[in-house]
Amino acid sequence: MDMHCFQAVRIITVACVALRLPCLFAGEAPSTAATRPPPTSVVWVIQDPEATDAFRPRSDHIRKMVERGLTYVTGKPDVTQAWRSLLSTQDVVGIKVFSAPGLAGTRPEVVGALAETLLAAGLPGDHIVIWDKMTADLQAAGFVQLAKDLGVRVTSSHQAGYDDGLAYTNFFLGHLAWSDFEFNQTGDQIGKRSFFSKLVTKELTKIVNVPPMLNQYRSGVVGCLYSLAMGSVDNTQRFESAADRMAEAIPEIYAQEVLADKVVLNVVDALLAQYEGESQTMLHYAAAVNELRFSKDPVALDVVSLRDLELLRQTNNAYAATNFSASFQKLYRENATLLELGNADLKRIRVERR
Repeated sequence: MDMHCFQAVRIITVACVALRLPCLFAGEAPSTAATRPPPTSVVWVIQDPEATDAFRPRSDHIRKMVERGLTYVTGKPDVTQAWRSLLSTQDVVGIKVFSAPGLAGTRPEVVGALAETLLAAGLPGDHIVIWDKMTADLQAAGFVQLAKDLGVRVTSSHQAGYDDGLAYTNFFLGHLAWSDFEFNQTGDQIGKRSFFSKLVTKELTKIVNVPPMLNQYRSGVVGCLYSLAMGSVDNTQRFESAADRMAEAIPEIYAQEVLADKVVLNVVDALLAQYEGESQTMLHYAAAVNELRFSKDPVALDVVSLRDLELLRQTNNAYAATNFSASFQKLYRENATLLELGNADLKRIRVERR
């Protein structure tokens, strides 16, 4: 769908909901959808109290957690059948990480276990791509060395380049960075577009999204929606200045076919939960939760993380600039739900602990 058409669809859909009119874009009258209970989403939580030692992940324990999670989330008896129910050996699978904070980001041990199980399921090494937005972050966090050790690929959205044929457009303006596609260009539309990386538009056919359980002061959590949306496009600084901008941009970017339709699995790395600090590792604001969380519903995972991070802040008398209720309401309850990205109703999310 053309990005301008996408914006028009969103405006018309919102208007129909507000006026309780039949909405052709939604496929049915909103009043009918409003009276129908939302489907229950399942979040599988795999626990191991010995998964970390002094905040450092233990690879042997994590490999077993990943194997258990894959079989539970797919309902298959073994890891190979689990992966093959989600993708084929012909797919090019991108494991999306969040690497900027280092230890407080996605842990390489979790990604390593996922990559190893993909290899065991028959995917060639050159069909597995560990990726994030910037190559320097991947290098610093240890993912470049991990890819070399495993015989898989590693790259970044910036390294792959941005696709001038597909961009997310809105009127929020900010300062273009050196890494943005339109940097140093001039014109009326310059700075209003965020271009998708060629990695997601031209190469990856499936995505496994692996964000950490880390707070983010405007979106609430560096979760499934934030990590994938902000890591797939350029010109994102314009969204970072306000929660309202985040609440609009994140779900609209994620909802594009090049992202949402390719995500086959979300795995939240909750080995370590950092409830303050955002883009920096601050272990005095962290707790060893020793969990991996699996679901096909990215919104369900994010709102569970939001709730749990808020509980950690309350327990530790900590403060966050964006509280749980504000982030939940604007980004997840309203916008992500409107775009049918997942289930934001905590009462309709079933958490299965194993």
